Amino acid sequence: MTFADFGLAEPLLRALKAEGYEIPTPIQTQAIPAVMAGRDVVGLAQTGTGKTAAFALPVLHRLGQTPPLRPREPRCLVLAPTRELAAQVGESFRTYGRHFHLRSTVIFGGVGFGAQSTALREGVDIIVACPGRLLDLMGQGLVRLGKLEVLILDEADRMLDMGFLPDIRRIVNNCSSRKQTLLFSATMPREIRDLSNFLLKDPVEVAVAAVSTTAETVDQSVFMVPKGQKLPLLVRILKRPEVGRTLVFTRTKHGADKVVRALEVVGIKAAAIHGNKSQNHRVRTLEGFRKGEITVLVASDLAARGLDVDGITHVVNYEIPNEPETYVHRIGRTGRAGATGIAIALCDGEERSFLTDIERLIRRKISVTALPTDLPPAPAYVPEERRQGGFGRGGFGGGGQRGGGGRSQNPHRSGHAQPGNRNRGPGGRDKQS
Repeated sequence: MTFADFGLAEPLLRALKAEGYEIPTPIQTQAIPAVMAGRDVVGLAQTGTGKTAAFALPVLHRLGQTPPLRPREPRCLVLAPTRELAAQVGESFRTYGRHFHLRSTVIFGGVGFGAQSTALREGVDIIVACPGRLLDLMGQGLVRLGKLEVLILDEADRMLDMGFLPDIRRIVNNCSSRKQTLLFSATMPREIRDLSNFLLKDPVEVAVAAVSTTAETVDQSVFMVPKGQKLPLLVRILKRPEVGRTLVFTRTKHGADKVVRALEVVGIKAAAIHGNKSQNHRVRTLEGFRKGEITVLVASDLAARGLDVDGITHVVNYEIPNEPETYVHRIGRTGRAGATGIAIALCDGEERSFLTDIERLIRRKISVTALPTDLPPAPAYVPEERRQGGFGRGGFGGGGQRGGGGRSQNPHRSGHAQPGNRNRGPGGRDKQS
């Protein structure tokens, strides 16, 4: 099957061809016909499956067939849990819909109201929004949803986790009762099932790759490593010639910053992304990562389901997550849309129970890689203003005098489509925690 077989409008097929996509992914094959038929849809799909295109393409097809409202009011609303996901979904609508005369805007907090307010006053057809900022703008009278044709809830389970359910209900109460509703979620707990029963009418249910499934295109391995040796082991991994664009995950924001400082000392170009960074900083960092100016992105779980960057070759779990589902979402950043990837976990003694929970969830043992015999302990980090020519006195090499015991973080809880194989369909988008 190809995208042309769905009967999508020619401008959409032209945009897909320009992106190099020909064959739809399984979630697209199941969802697109149902959405085009006007049915409500519940989609169970994890990251990297192409779910954004599964709703963006048929919605653009529908909106592109008729002229905009006069005055111009929103006809489609996509609700997303985070700024990153909202921005990436908005980018997808612009990319696939670039040959239509449709206007879209993205609404999220953390930035000024000016540009968002201006776009709304000028009139838009499609809004991609985080619930909190959307309600603020609705309260100012800048958003009216009485003529909405399509409502989409993306990452519904994460919106539930983040406490957005009351906001969603308030938004829905302001929407047209005649709208088509689409709900996509990586998991389907009882609360999401109840929400879908409340919002959707006789929905078509589509599902691919349950959250407990890790992609076969990702090669997984784990090092059993003492906490004090994690940093030098990470450096050793990142300096391998085959390691390209890499995501490193920590459990805490402080931990992400600490790892970045350590990597910079040994000449590895790295940057951190997490909730304490400003929106402008995060945008610049992601752009640098996409362009290859930054080779290593160190993230808290902000990026586990909120980052869509082409060509991530490696994901390193510097700290094992204490929720096994988080591991699945983290490593889903690589090996997407037919591409291959490598996921490496660094597990210390306090994290072994977390690893056991992960193996139980994914129903497989993760292969253990032998630790290098010449790996030195990590010296303690020396702040910039006190550093005298390197990371401690012994650096990361052998010999020399150690600078300390290598204390680690608290071990407890703390846009565009993925091309991959260019014959595959557009990859998924996904978030901030």
